[in-house]
Amino acid sequence: MKVYYCDQFVLPLPAGHRFPISKYRLLYERVAQANNGQFELRVPDAAKNEDLLLAHDREYLKRVINGALSAREIRELGFPWSLELVERSRLSNGATIAACRAALEEGVAANLAGGTHHAHRDRAQGYCVFNDSVVASRVMQRENLVRRVLVIDCDVHQGNGTATILANDPTIFTFSIHGQKNFPVNKACSDLDIELPDGADDDAYLKALKTGVDSAVARSKPELVIFIAGADPYEGDRLGRLGLSKKGLAARDQLILGYCDRYGLPVAITMGGGYAHDVQDIVDIHFQSVVQATAYAKRRPLGSVQERFLSESLLRPT
Repeated sequence: MKVYYCDQFVLPLPAGHRFPISKYRLLYERVAQANNGQFELRVPDAAKNEDLLLAHDREYLKRVINGALSAREIRELGFPWSLELVERSRLSNGATIAACRAALEEGVAANLAGGTHHAHRDRAQGYCVFNDSVVASRVMQRENLVRRVLVIDCDVHQGNGTATILANDPTIFTFSIHGQKNFPVNKACSDLDIELPDGADDDAYLKALKTGVDSAVARSKPELVIFIAGADPYEGDRLGRLGLSKKGLAARDQLILGYCDRYGLPVAITMGGGYAHDVQDIVDIHFQSVVQATAYAKRRPLGSVQERFLSESLLRPT
């Protein structure tokens, strides 16, 4: 299974910053150490301007690249601007693009970062500069690899940026399952939102998730799934407010991956957020998502997806 990483591009954050930037390096090291041939670790190409402009406003892109974000924009982002921030953001988006291509060829692939779902068309928010789910989906559409995409967002925070960018796009379906009282305070409208109360446990979460996935797949009829496997619904997360155990999060991954396998849906996995007191808990949760995905590799070759496109187009009235 192809696994894309860009942890070597480290953001220069001030001492005491609450974002656990070390999780990316630690996750890569865990995957590399456990690799006995099941992972093909790759550094992605950076997303190009023409890729990012599929999701973002040109003037916003210029401000990011040139370090011209306002003080308010920097506060909303939560990171100081740096050249490393721009390069890492490009690479993380490139990793999701590459993971989508690989998933269409082999059934499943992963980006050890990504899930930057708070990035809006014209502004950054919540540690998210460019929205990799939207960028990658539209690159796949531009390359005529897919027509319809489903984003299953299992980060504990609503994917508000994804929802706002795609509000008038019926070809990319947004499903977000998240904490009702968590960030952002003012929620956007995804195609399907499931809001959970503080403290929701494994059983409540998995029951709601199954209902949501059933509905989202039936309504969207996707040809590709992007699964944001956030680690922050964990009961030990500083910002999560939900009550899922590591076992429950593993069951979440199994439910989604099993569904994709059962219905022949290629799936690209991104990591999303995670803010546990012990960074090793974040790494444990992300690592199990990657490991479980290996069971679903080599299940859905690109040719069979394209054959379905052809059969549908022949049946479509002209």
